[in-house]
Amino acid sequence: MKKALFLLLLLPAISNAQLKGILAKATEKINAVTKSNSTLDIAAGLKEALNKGVSVQVSKLTAVDGFYKNEAVKILMPEELAKVDKTLRKMGLSKLADEGILAMNRAAEDAVKEATPIFVSAIKNITITDAKSILLGNENAATLYLQSSTEKPLYTKFNPVVQQSIGKVGADVIWTKIIKQYNMIPLVTKVNPDLTDYITKKALEGVFKMITVEEKNIRTDLNARTSDLLKKVFAMQDKK
Repeated sequence: MKKALFLLLLLPAISNAQLKGILAKATEKINAVTKSNSTLDIAAGLKEALNKGVSVQVSKLTAVDGFYKNEAVKILMPEELAKVDKTLRKMGLSKLADEGILAMNRAAEDAVKEATPIFVSAIKNITITDAKSILLGNENAATLYLQSSTEKPLYTKFNPVVQQSIGKVGADVIWTKIIKQYNMIPLVTKVNPDLTDYITKKALEGVFKMITVEEKNIRTDLNARTSDLLKKVFAMQDKK
């Protein structure tokens, strides 16, 4: 009888403990789902910000003089060809040197126009595993993440586009003339630069620089957050 009474008294305690355990597990699941959804929202928001960088800022690079008259991304002579530029100008061939620089920038402008879908696809396919830390990082954290994770495959896809654009705008003819003219000068070390590689790298560098501009705008200017998702996600970083 005493044992039966003891078990009856113990039963509510066991049930209460079990109930607490069930509630605790349920809370953990809810928190996990909430955290997961939050991470998904952040990742989606960051991707939207990067896409906005392409549509708003990178599209400017595709216009005539998009590279050439933008001092932030203008492509100049390769460092190793600075002597070519200097020598040509000393010999009164400044116009030819200027034509060479203009031709490189025209090729980049044309190539970026053709390659924009490559950047959009790269952004769409990236997996942001630590979205919150990127959101709460530096003003260019999302762009740097995109650059570090996509630059090599983008180079591979973008390089032939640049090669085609070089021929399309006549940069190859101009640069052949420049190199031929320079190599005819007595006592100079002959040069034969890989123009496609150089323009590809500088064009990609310009693209990421302009995406950074838009990311900074979205992070610092409330008016640049043009969707509910951008407002929701980047409001989180405002509180850091």
